This record gives sequence, structure tokens and C-alpha cells, in this order.
Amino acid sequence: MMSKLGLLVRLEAKAGKEKAVEELITSAVSLAEKEGYTTTWYAFRINKSTFGIYDTFQNEEGRKSHLGGKIAQALMSNAPELLVNAPVIEPLDVLAVKTA
Repeated sequence: MMSKLGLLVRLEAKAGKEKAVEELITSAVSLAEKEGYTTTWYAFRINKSTFGIYDTFQNEEGRKSHLGGKIAQALMSNAPELLVNAPVIEPLDVLAVKTA
């Protein structure tokens, strides 16, 4: 069954904090793996200082639960030290998927 809901999160690291942001989001995969309601979870880099997370969910309850979970708490508690601005969190609707 295709996940219909997602989140796209953009993170802009402060100068000199790029490695710390990378380590924060890559270490979060272990938390995502424990979330039964998170269908897919990706951490990525767009350029030297811009990072992101993309994840999908089967339903709105799962998405809301994720937004209140440990990954979001870690991002928000570290944001003032590591990020230029607060994370930009965009809920989205998944329209089509190609899987292996």
C-alpha cells in the first residue's frame, strides 16, 4: 500500500556547524527505524550547508505522531545552536511512487 502523506524538512546549517547537522540527522535513522508509523525516512544534503529529511506515512495520525516524536525533539532542541533558522517543515501529499 502506497504511503499517501509525507514531510519535507529543510535545514540550513550555521557556518562551521555543517558536520554537526549531518551527524544529527544521520544518527536519527535509528529513531526512525523504531517508528512503526514511519514508512520511509531519508536524510540528505542539498549543498554544503543545506540538509533535509523526507519521510512518508500511511495516515495523518502517523505523521502527527512523528512530528511530536524524538527526532523532532532532537531537531528543535539543537536548532538554536546548529541552524541559521528554525527547520522548515512542509507537510505534503504523495501523488505517485516508483519502488524497486
